[in-house]
Order: sequence, then C-alpha cells, then structure tokens
Amino acid sequence: MSEAAMLNRHLATAKPSATYRMIDRVAARRETGAKIISLSAGEPDFDTPAHICDAAISAIRAGHTRYTQVAGLRPLREAVAAKFRNENGLDVSWQDTIVCSGGKQVIFNALAATLNEGDEVIVPAPYWVSYPEIVSLCGAVPTIVSCGEHTGFKLTPAALEAAISSKTRWLILNSPSNPTGAVYSRDELAELAEVLLAHPHVLVLSDDIYEHLIFDGATFHTLAQVEPRLASRTLTMNGVSKAYAMTGWRIGFGTGPRWLLDAMEKLQGQQTSGACSIAQHAALAALTGPQTFIEMARGVFQQRRDLAVRMLNETPGIRCVTPGGAFYAFASCKGLLGQTTPAGTRLETDEDVAIALLEECNVAVVHGSAFGLGPYIRFAYALDTDTLRIACDGIRHFVDALTD
Repeated sequence: MSEAAMLNRHLATAKPSATYRMIDRVAARRETGAKIISLSAGEPDFDTPAHICDAAISAIRAGHTRYTQVAGLRPLREAVAAKFRNENGLDVSWQDTIVCSGGKQVIFNALAATLNEGDEVIVPAPYWVSYPEIVSLCGAVPTIVSCGEHTGFKLTPAALEAAISSKTRWLILNSPSNPTGAVYSRDELAELAEVLLAHPHVLVLSDDIYEHLIFDGATFHTLAQVEPRLASRTLTMNGVSKAYAMTGWRIGFGTGPRWLLDAMEKLQGQQTSGACSIAQHAALAALTGPQTFIEMARGVFQQRRDLAVRMLNETPGIRCVTPGGAFYAFASCKGLLGQTTPAGTRLETDEDVAIALLEECNVAVVHGSAFGLGPYIRFAYALDTDTLRIACDGIRHFVDALTD
C-alpha cells in the first residue's frame, strides 16, 4: 500500500495554508541573508500587555499547571459569559460557553461535531483559508459563494438564498473579515437573518475574532445580537488572539446552544483534554483587567490602514478599497497582470505577483486567489509605520520597473 493510500482520504486532498506557505518562503529567503518585510502574517506586532504576562507567571508560581475542566476554567468561562453579555448583548451564563485551544479549535470542534458526509457549508469568498479546508476535513462540502468588490466583499441576502439547499448545514460569517477587512452593518446582518429564519435547518457560525479592530467610529454587531431568534442555532466565536496580541497563547472561546457546546466538549475531551491552564489564566486577566490596550491598538491600526491604502492606491496597477476593520488590505492587482518583472517573470496570476514581490522586492504578501478571489493580494499592515512605508515604497518601485 502506498503512503498516500494510508492517509485519511479527506486529509490527502487538503491543501496546506497559503498563509503559512508564504511564511515558510519568507523563512527560507531569510536563511539566505535576504532582509524581508513580511506583510503576510495575520497577527498583531505588539507584545502581549504586561499585566497579562504577569498573570501567567503568577499562575505558574501558584502551581496552576494541572489539567483544567475540559470546557475551561470556570472563572474564565464566567468572564467569557460576561464579555458576551456586556459587549454583545447576548443573554448567556458561564454554562453556555466553551474555551478551546485557539479560535480555530472552536470552529473545528463545532464543524467536526455536526457535519456528516455530503453535508454542505456555505462559505462566502473571499474567506479565511482554513474555512473550506476544515469543512472538507470533516467530510462535508464547502459551498463557495463569490462576494466581489461590487458588494463590498460581503454576502447578500439573494446570494445566501440561492446557496441554501436541503443539504446545507452551516453558514460561516466573518466580520470584520480576513482577508478583506469588510464589516457587516446591523442592517446587513438583519437582512441575512431574514433569509436564515426561513431555513431552520441551517446553523450559523459567527467568527467575531476581529471584533475590536473596527474603524472610523463604527459599531460592531454580531448576528445573534441583531436577531435573537437565531441564537438557538448560532455559535458565536471569539478569542484573545487579535484583541490582546495573544496569538501564541492559543485561547479561543464561543457561546451557543447547549446541545452543540456539549458535543464540542465531548470531542475536545478526546482530543486535547482542554486548553493550556497557564494560557487560560492569562486570558482571564485579559478579559477582566484593564482594557486600554484595545483602544490604543485600534487607533494605531487605523493610522496604518490609512497609510497603506493611500500608498497602495498611489501605485499604478493596484487598486485598494478602504477596509472597515481587521488589519488587512485586499488590493486588486489586475492592472499588473500581463507585465514582466526586471528578472524576466511574466505576471499571469495574483500568485505570480505575490511570488515576484517576495523574490524581487523582498516584500511578502499573500495572493488573493488563496482566499477564494483573484486577482487580489492581501497586505497585513501589522507592522510599525516606518517599516510599512518602506514596504509600500518598495512595491511602488517594483511596479514602476515592470514592462509590457
């Protein structure tokens, strides 16, 4: 039997994350001595706030290094429930929550606990690269719905209605969005909710991980808040990774119907037995301690967004709409296709553009087709202003040197 034949058939066809592939390319280039500016990784460049780190150290010294309850420490789950009540208007208690090893595990647990062969999951595109892969790994079929620039990269009620079938099990919504930074308004969510109310067999996964990175004074809304009648079939997912610069701590959490949380807990009990105890104490400090970091980070990211979007739009052949949140700019590179780089590479696709920027410009971005929509490139502007300006200047010089 071949090695490929020994693999799970769903894993055998899964694609590695395009984001991490680019991170590996960056590491390989840096090993040769190249100085690379990476705009590919989706994580804040700030250090985790000191009081959160201090709480983790205190937890270690206090001996909190043993197994926790599978669904998470009760004090943390109480803090998570308070967060959902106070910030999102969701009427939940600590028993209505679960803590996992990162937001990705919240998503994976929910889908793995509910999907069977042949089920369908609606995934609006552009999408976070892991959504369709997780769906496929669970034996289900991702139903990709293209949401172009003309709709603000957002799912419309008509497109949602057209995508729902008798096999549809879930809709995944991400606002603010990775990779586009698109933010759904209350009215837009209400319109989607009207469609969903007519299809009671469809569950909703609301990925709110970028909730606190929303700009221009806009107000964040989540689906179960906008339409409480959907709360009984909505999993609202969040975490500490983006809001508190804690990507490596790996703590995500969610709230939803008890039957779903019970199934997720059962799965987690046979999988990881629960999240890291030290990281849970750190997350507790994040949720219950000073919140000034969030406002500071939001202001910095908005300034970086304005700089990146302006400089990209000043670059011939690149067009970038202003994102409403997260820390990504999703820019069209259609105007660069068909041209040739100084090294002789003809740019036929957005992936060609991304690779050429890395190899000839020493700037790493991720191609939009990896997120389900090309020809675009995703810029993560989670870098200090000076470095970001240098990267955008480098892209402009690269583009100026292209020939027809």
